[in-house]
Amino acid sequence: MVRLAGRTGTRPARRSSGRRLRQAPGPASRARERAERSRTADRRAGWLRSALRRRTVAGQVFLLQVVVVLLLGLAAVVALVLQVRHDSTQEARTRSLAVAATFAHAPGTAAALTGPDPTAVLQPQAEAIRKTARVDFVVAMDTHGVRYTHPVPDRIGQKFVGTIEPAVHGRTVVEEIKGTIGPLVQAVVPVRAPDGTVVGLVAAGITTKRVGGLAERQLPVVLAAAGAGLALATAGTALVSRRLMRQTHGLGPGEMARMYEHHDAVLHSVREGVIIIGDDGELLLANDEAHRLLGLPEDAERRPVTDLGLDPGVAGLLASGRVATDEVHLVGDRLLAINQRPTDVDGGPSGSVATLRDSTELRALSGRAELARERLSLLYDAGVGVGTSLDVRRTAQELVEVAVPRFADFVTVDLYDAVLRGEDPEPGATLRRTAVGGIREDAPLYGVGRQIRFIPSSPQADSLRTCRPVLEPRLEAAPGWLAQDPERTERIVEYGIHSLITAPVRTGSTVLGLVNFWRSQKPEPFDAEELALAEELVARAAVSIDNARRYTREHGMAVTLQRSLLPRTLPEQNALEIAYRYLPAQAGVGGDWFDVLPLSGARVALVVGDVVGHGLHAAATMGRLRTAVHNFSALDLPADELLGLLDELVARIDQDEPADGAGAPVIGATCLYAVYDPVTRRCALARAGHPPPAVISPSGEVTFADVPAGPPLGLGGLPFETTELELPEGSRLVLYTDGLVEDRRQDIDIGLEDLRTRLAAAGPSPEETCRAVVDARQPFRAPDDIALLVARARGLGPDRVAEWDVPPEPAAVGEVRASVSRRLAAWGLEELTFTTELILSELVTNAIRYGSAPIRVRVLRDRALICEVFDSSDTSPHLRYANTTDEGGRGLFLVAQVAERWGTRYTADGKVIWAEQPLP
Repeated sequence: MVRLAGRTGTRPARRSSGRRLRQAPGPASRARERAERSRTADRRAGWLRSALRRRTVAGQVFLLQVVVVLLLGLAAVVALVLQVRHDSTQEARTRSLAVAATFAHAPGTAAALTGPDPTAVLQPQAEAIRKTARVDFVVAMDTHGVRYTHPVPDRIGQKFVGTIEPAVHGRTVVEEIKGTIGPLVQAVVPVRAPDGTVVGLVAAGITTKRVGGLAERQLPVVLAAAGAGLALATAGTALVSRRLMRQTHGLGPGEMARMYEHHDAVLHSVREGVIIIGDDGELLLANDEAHRLLGLPEDAERRPVTDLGLDPGVAGLLASGRVATDEVHLVGDRLLAINQRPTDVDGGPSGSVATLRDSTELRALSGRAELARERLSLLYDAGVGVGTSLDVRRTAQELVEVAVPRFADFVTVDLYDAVLRGEDPEPGATLRRTAVGGIREDAPLYGVGRQIRFIPSSPQADSLRTCRPVLEPRLEAAPGWLAQDPERTERIVEYGIHSLITAPVRTGSTVLGLVNFWRSQKPEPFDAEELALAEELVARAAVSIDNARRYTREHGMAVTLQRSLLPRTLPEQNALEIAYRYLPAQAGVGGDWFDVLPLSGARVALVVGDVVGHGLHAAATMGRLRTAVHNFSALDLPADELLGLLDELVARIDQDEPADGAGAPVIGATCLYAVYDPVTRRCALARAGHPPPAVISPSGEVTFADVPAGPPLGLGGLPFETTELELPEGSRLVLYTDGLVEDRRQDIDIGLEDLRTRLAAAGPSPEETCRAVVDARQPFRAPDDIALLVARARGLGPDRVAEWDVPPEPAAVGEVRASVSRRLAAWGLEELTFTTELILSELVTNAIRYGSAPIRVRVLRDRALICEVFDSSDTSPHLRYANTTDEGGRGLFLVAQVAERWGTRYTADGKVIWAEQPLP
């Protein structure tokens, strides 16, 4: 396995098969080689960098001292070697010259050179001098350089190697050469005869190593000195390290450098001035911001702060060294907030440090931020406070209350009349002043209700035309606005109103009106930022105004529908004295309803119902149920049967609702139906999920009738039950909807008890009863509709009722006619005798012929003359048109012609055929 450099994994070594191809070096290869050499050089120099990257300052100081000691020792050795070499050379020159001169000037040397055998004479002398003087050679030669002497005898007679020409001419020659025995210094001295002529030469030479050895003797001393210096450096480093560790808290040089750099960067880049002052009042340090804020001179450091030309208050504060927190001083055109603290806390140096902050811009920014906050608060309050009701006028007034005085001194809202009615506005129509508000009430502005048509040159007309807000900064210089109503606009300017913003109340492309913001107290006019704020404020209010407009339209439609479906007047009848109240819910129109229905036989039906929910759907459903009750009551059905038919109708209505859920089911509709007979003074009642009626006796005692509670309409499955009550004359029957007694905050039993208390305290008449129960609640509109119907019972006395039993014989018809004629005469109704005899003759004849016994006739004198024929048969006669050849079949036709109304109703014992005639 071969490990690849720079990788963490291994790979198998591939065997080379065949000859390995070597690519010719190219530019890329040369670049790689250069990079490799560079990396090698970097690795070689890395030890220095790593050594310099010690973690502590003491370590770096120790390393530097070691390097200094080594460099000094190396320098000392080099200097010693150079000095020894110089001294050796100089000594060699001196010794060789002295030996050569001594031998050349010795007595007998000149004579020997001119003698017959110079070698024999000079060779012993030369060797003796060489050994004594400790030189390498002493050579005597002639002027041609032929040696006479030499330490090596076989070299005698050979030519001397060196420079001899100057010596031949009488000068001494000293030279350094590299001979066969090594580097040496040799001197050549001429030998003169007594007459001064040069008769020969003497050369002496010595190698430099013979005169060396001084370096070897002095080098240990140098090395010992270097070792001593290194030991002293180590000890000093240890002491310095301990000191630095205490002072730097263990920080390394890099950390110290970074800390200093950061300290310097922070000190001179912060937007606060920093000043350090000594205990003697001298300025020790001031950063760039302090120089800028105080205008300090360049040479401010090391000078007393009182001599820097500062503001006396600032200079006194800085010189005192007292503690100060956000103390504001005016320096030139700046407001400086100064904070000052002592520096001798926790053992620090004595003195003080002060920070200076330019609060001029901060205060300006704070003012702008406060203004922005106030504007955001205004918009928030507008979103919360405008549109709390679905009334257009109230919504407009809420906008005025929010904007005054926080945004404008006066605010007016002008809307189209169609908007106030809940309709779509018509462009070009007049506007109506809907809301006005201001800091004073005597402003000469148009009042509420005033119709206004703005001229084309006015800013209001421009805003309506462009659907954009318009700013008039100076009203006194706005001719278009002044021309609107010269007399009034002049009064407005004199009043002090000088600036205007008019903004359209716009939703989508529909403009509902205008909002005008007027300024009088502030001398500055409205600006562009306030124009944008006014546009945003009106845009938010426009949504609420449009919602109120739409609600007004829908509410008006619902109210119109509901009022058209509720009884406008009560029918005329004598059986009951009736009063009623209808109180709509706070949320809008609902499905509560009531009705009074005259029935045959002077009877009266009372009905009260409730459809759960509010709005058009509830009102329309209520109308359908009321119409159904009208139709079912015309059949003279008992109360329980009528509710059963109504229950089936509601179930069919629910089944007919579309599958997409656009309509709501009618489940939750309730109804109470009561039929009162003034002859018997009995009342039959049945209810479907409705609260029980209350009965007030003539003495004022209040009880709730025990009427079985059937299920709400539309559920089906359970029959309804009828209960009969006897109502003495003067007693009151109270029918109501659940909105009168139910409340989310209390139990229904509490509501019923409260109703009992109010009914007991009410006056004897139905009107007084309604007033005591409902009118007290009108200032506090209930969350649900309230319908109340109070009926005081009246009786139809015996003097107004006539009854006869009729035997089932044709001859009995004549007796009936005679009896009726006498009773009509007693009542003073002789004019009706003929028609009454005709009606009773036909009805009694039909009962005798087609009915069954017992047969009974009853005549009632009420608001009309009512004739009734009872029999026990359940077969109802049918009106038909007889042919001209028929002998019979015209009886009911004649009855229908002479009577105002006629009909049939069924009882538990049979049926009743009745007919009514108007009284003369």
